[in-house]
Amino acid sequence: MLDDLTTAASSPTVWPAAYPQGYAVVDVETTGLARDDRIISAAVYRLDARGEVEDHWYTVVNPERDPGPVWIHGLTSDVLEGAPLFQDIAAEFAARLEGRVLVAHNAVFDWQMIAREYARARSEAPVKQRLCTIVLSKELKLPLPNHKLESLAAHFGVVQRRAHHALDDARVLAEAFRPSLRAAAAGGVRLPLHECLPLTEWTDRPRTGQQAGPGGYRPTSWRPSRKRPACPYPNPGRYEPGGRLKQGMRVAFSGDTSVERDLLEDRATEAGLHVAGSLSRLTSLLVTNDPDSGTSKVVKARQYGTPVVDEAAFGQLLGDVEAAPEG
Repeated sequence: MLDDLTTAASSPTVWPAAYPQGYAVVDVETTGLARDDRIISAAVYRLDARGEVEDHWYTVVNPERDPGPVWIHGLTSDVLEGAPLFQDIAAEFAARLEGRVLVAHNAVFDWQMIAREYARARSEAPVKQRLCTIVLSKELKLPLPNHKLESLAAHFGVVQRRAHHALDDARVLAEAFRPSLRAAAAGGVRLPLHECLPLTEWTDRPRTGQQAGPGGYRPTSWRPSRKRPACPYPNPGRYEPGGRLKQGMRVAFSGDTSVERDLLEDRATEAGLHVAGSLSRLTSLLVTNDPDSGTSKVVKARQYGTPVVDEAAFGQLLGDVEAAPEG
């Protein structure tokens, strides 16, 4: 299938000089979606500068805990019991990622899970940039009914054999990414590359009020100090309940979330939303799982009449963000 797709669409004669020199198409299966969940399998397809497949690699990983939704990924405790620990495969995994752009479907999630595993192993993944195929498909304006991997695969005629198996998901994504990359190069599209920030803080003892995880890792104690790039789109105004989010909308978050806050904020940023640290009359939407709390953001949202949705609803809305008008 990979070779068929290569011949089906010829590469541009002039390849953009600014494009990366190599890609690592990645998929990880995990015990769940929270910040303390673990990787239980990982796969990497290495591609060269023009998307030609160099090799692929797959491993299962012992998460040292319950495997989570077995009905989704099919990996039971018995299967994982004899698998290597993450620290045992960290070097090989790193060799597959070294010097390449990490490519994944909803790349911020895969990157966060990988970065946390390397932090637990007291190391860093050698990744500087990531590329999300959801964001790329939006940049290419592909006529997809939604942004699921199966829809992207169907658009390019890629047959998926084992959904939620890391190796097959990585294969499918590699097959779909290759023609996407060629289309972007032919159209002179700037690739949506995002910086990958490492998680490196460790301690042998948790701070007051915090509970350490395996090996003393504190998944909730560290957030990278960073300034997000300015949103390139003007604010189109308030979110209309029942409608779609629009690029440029200002979104604020309040309270605890089941998915790591940084991950949600990164997904919002990559969708073209403006992540606001505070709430004002210009805020388009407040995301909170506790709308009855007395936090300052919730109180101001009531005062200003700012629409409020919970985390689950926001996640659904992120799958279909309306593009900002051109010009």
